[in-house]
Amino acid sequence: MMSCKRIRLVVKDSADESSYVPVLEAAGYVLQIREPDWFEYRLFKGPDTDINLHVFSLGTSEIDRMLRFRDWLRTNDTDRDKYAQVKRNLAKNKWRHVQHYANAKTSIVQEIIKMISY
Repeated sequence: MMSCKRIRLVVKDSADESSYVPVLEAAGYVLQIREPDWFEYRLFKGPDTDINLHVFSLGTSEIDRMLRFRDWLRTNDTDRDKYAQVKRNLAKNKWRHVQHYANAKTSIVQEIIKMISY
């Protein structure tokens, strides 16, 4: 599994797909995942295969959590290396769905989040 670029897009209401999906599709993005029960989250792939575009509604708490996690990894070598090693090990597996890979790394993410939530 290759490393993907992650982009977060915050829109007024991610459930209102007509307000942003046509523009993303015109730019070459393809809607892959729709999770109405989890913050009305949407995931798009492409136009390059190594881009994951994560779409959330304005004010969603998950946005802040993701940014705190990213910022922590940028400043904490130990946790960044631990997270990278887990991802490298998981990437050796063949995953039927990318969500299975994401689920498999949940425990390391939760462990690190506990450190920064003190």
